[in-house]
Amino acid sequence: MTDEKVALVTGANKGIGFAAARQLGERGAVVIVGARDETLGKQAADALAADGIAATALRLDVTDPQGVAEAARRIERRHGRLDILVNNAGTAGAFTGRPSEATAADLREVYETNVFGVVTVTHAMLPLLLRSPAGRIVNLSSHVGSLTLHADPDSPLAGVNMIAYQSSKTALNAVTAAYAKELRGTPVKVNAALPGVVATDMNHHRGRRTPVEGAAVVVRLALLDESGPSGVCLADEGPVPW
Repeated sequence: MTDEKVALVTGANKGIGFAAARQLGERGAVVIVGARDETLGKQAADALAADGIAATALRLDVTDPQGVAEAARRIERRHGRLDILVNNAGTAGAFTGRPSEATAADLREVYETNVFGVVTVTHAMLPLLLRSPAGRIVNLSSHVGSLTLHADPDSPLAGVNMIAYQSSKTALNAVTAAYAKELRGTPVKVNAALPGVVATDMNHHRGRRTPVEGAAVVVRLALLDESGPSGVCLADEGPVPW
């Protein structure tokens, strides 16, 4: 087993995922660029490789269980283990109306990627992560997923009420805490990263932060040492209540 960390980042062909892949690669990790679109994934991996980063592309649609299972087999054949899993792939969905106007289908569209996709990928990759001396799982969440902040009328988020996206991130937080609880006593740490309002395709580049800034907390959690926490929701400003 080499000292190089093997890191898989989903949705890594652009935005926060690409920035996180770059930052992990700059810190010596062998980066696997997971992307639903094979061509875009290869372009992203080639861009990283051109800068001296050890990066390869891997077709990975988090909503396709069979494809995810095959991706895990490919990682096993090539690397034998996985040290870092960044569940970055996400969507805001198409629904923008009031909660009372939402249908189950509106929520299901978002949950397929933001919740069920994370479960699918984590389920497939966990055996490989357990082979690592210091496995790390980082799930990309959001401040708007915090029930504490969402329910506080004095919170800056009090006026935000995106039922599909917000509830998917709340569910993701619960999934994160559940994995962390089960994996206590193992070398695997599981945490949620809150990158802030980052300018990406998801918000039509209206965020206040850059992908590079947003990726910093992701990388921090991905590279935690043995004394680091597990089962926390972390932003640049510190822990955020679930």
